Amino acid sequence: MAYPEYTIEFAALVAVVNSKFPEVGNLLLRRIVLQFKWAYHRNDKPHQLHATVKFIAHLVKQLVAHEIIALEILTVLLDNPIDDSLEVAVSFLIECGSTLQNLSPKALHAVFERFRWILYGEVDKRVQFLIQDLFAVRKTRFQSYPAVPPELDLVDEEDQLTHEVSLNESIDPEFSLDVFRLDPDYVENEKHYEQLKKTILGDEEEIEGDQEGDSVVESDEEDGEKHMQIRDEADTNLVNLRRAIYLTIMSCLDFEEAGHKLLRIIHRQKGQEIQLCNMILQCCRYEKVYRPYYGLLGERFCMINKVYQQNFEKCFAQQLSTIHRLQTNQLRNVAQFFAHLLATSTLPWNVLSYIRLTEEDTTSSSRIFIKILFQELSEHLGIQVLNDRLNDPVMQDCFESLFPKDSTKNTRFSINFFTSIGLGELTKNLGVYLKNLTLRSSHSLDESGRKRRRK
Repeated sequence: MAYPEYTIEFAALVAVVNSKFPEVGNLLLRRIVLQFKWAYHRNDKPHQLHATVKFIAHLVKQLVAHEIIALEILTVLLDNPIDDSLEVAVSFLIECGSTLQNLSPKALHAVFERFRWILYGEVDKRVQFLIQDLFAVRKTRFQSYPAVPPELDLVDEEDQLTHEVSLNESIDPEFSLDVFRLDPDYVENEKHYEQLKKTILGDEEEIEGDQEGDSVVESDEEDGEKHMQIRDEADTNLVNLRRAIYLTIMSCLDFEEAGHKLLRIIHRQKGQEIQLCNMILQCCRYEKVYRPYYGLLGERFCMINKVYQQNFEKCFAQQLSTIHRLQTNQLRNVAQFFAHLLATSTLPWNVLSYIRLTEEDTTSSSRIFIKILFQELSEHLGIQVLNDRLNDPVMQDCFESLFPKDSTKNTRFSINFFTSIGLGELTKNLGVYLKNLTLRSSHSLDESGRKRRRK
C-alpha cells in the first residue's frame, strides 16, 4: 500500500500465493480489512484510506476476497456521506464495479440508486462530477476497467480460494506471528517448504536453462545492435526526463513524496543528477512566492548523496554568472533557496567564494541577490551565529572575496554594502582592519614628511 501504482501487480501476486498458501492469503486480507477500519475511523483519506480500498478492490477482482466485503465497505462509506467518503466510494466502485456487476448485479443496482439519491442532495460540485463520471462508466459496463487484465490472470479457476471477511466481525490480526519463534521441526518444515517452492517457481535447472536461452537471444541482439547504432541527436530522452521531473515536482503534496518519486526516476537515468538539480531550481525560480517545499526538497537530496551537493554547488556558480537575466521576484526565490541550503549546512559554505563583492565585479542584480541571501541567512541562523560562521579561521580563504582586503576601495565598498542592508555587524573585523590600515598609511606619510623636512 506504500506504492498504490503497483496495486494491480501486488494483488495478482497475492492471488498466486493464496492458491498455494491460503492461510497467508486469509491473514493478509484480515489485516488489510482491519487497516481499512482504522483508516476510516481516523479519516486518513490522503494516505491510507485510498490505498487500502484500492487493494481490497483488486483482491475482490482476483477472487481472493468475497464480494460481501466490497458491498459492506460501500455501505459504510455511503451511510453518512461526506465529500471525502464519497470520493473514496467512487474510486473503489470504479475499480471493482465490473466484478460486482457479474457477481451481485442486484446489490450493485442498489448501490447506484444510493448514489443517485446522494447526487440530488447537497454535495460539493467536484464530488457531483465524480458521481456523474461513475454513472457514465457504468453505462459502458465498465469496459475501461476490466475485472482482471489477461496478463495478470495467473491462477486457474479450480485453484482459486475465496475468503469471507466481514467488517462487523471481530478480526484477529495475529500480530504474534510477526515475532520470531524457534521451530523444533525446522528440518522437516524446511523440506516441505522446498517442495512447495519447486511447485510454485519450478526447478532451478529449468530456470537456468531458460536463462541460458535468454542469454543466447540477448547476445544475438547485441551483435545486431553493434552493426546498427541509433544516436539521439534531438535529445528526446533528456526532454522526456526533464518533463517527468517537472510533472513529479508540481504534482506532489509534500517534499518527502516528491523526493521518493524523483529518486526512482533518476535511478533509471544514471549520470543525470545535474538535470534534477537544475529542474528543482527552475521550478523554484518561476514560483510567484518562494515555497519552503523546494528548500526542503533540495536539502533532502543533498543529505542523501554528496553528488547532489556538488551539483547544487555548480548550479550556484552558474546562477551567479547569469544572475543579470533574472527578474527581481526570481532573484528572491533563488536567493531564499540557496540560503535554506546554506543555513541547514547541506550546501558547503565554500560556495560563497564564487561571490566577489567589489564595485567592478557586481551588478545591480547580483547585489540584490547577495542582499537577500545574507538577510535570509541572518533570519535563519541569527546575526551572532552567522558572524561566527563567517569569522571561522578555517574558512577565511573562502570568504576573502566577500570581505576583500586587496585595496581600501574594495574594503570600503564591502563595509558600506553590508551596513546598508542592516548587517554591519558582519564587517566589524573588516572595519578594524581598514582603520589600522589607514593609521599605518597616515603614519608612513608623516614619517616621509619629517624626512623631507630634515633634508
